[in-house]
Amino acid sequence: MYVTISELAVYLELPEEYIEKQVKLGHVKTVFDGRKHLVNREQFLWHKEQLDTKRKLLAQEAEEPLPEDWDAKDED
Repeated sequence: MYVTISELAVYLELPEEYIEKQVKLGHVKTVFDGRKHLVNREQFLWHKEQLDTKRKLLAQEAEEPLPEDWDAKDED
């Protein structure tokens, strides 16, 4: 299924400008229909899964409290 760059940005939860930059750099293949670039959304299923996994890990790390007994010495 082909989607526009803006639809792909919503699907991947990434800024549209980021995807446009990736298209210009040649990292994302598109089909130009004469008016806009279209992207095959199916090629991003694995990428979407990886992004979701990474976001979950980052959220878990952010919720983890810092160890209470860390030994920081102020050199000032």
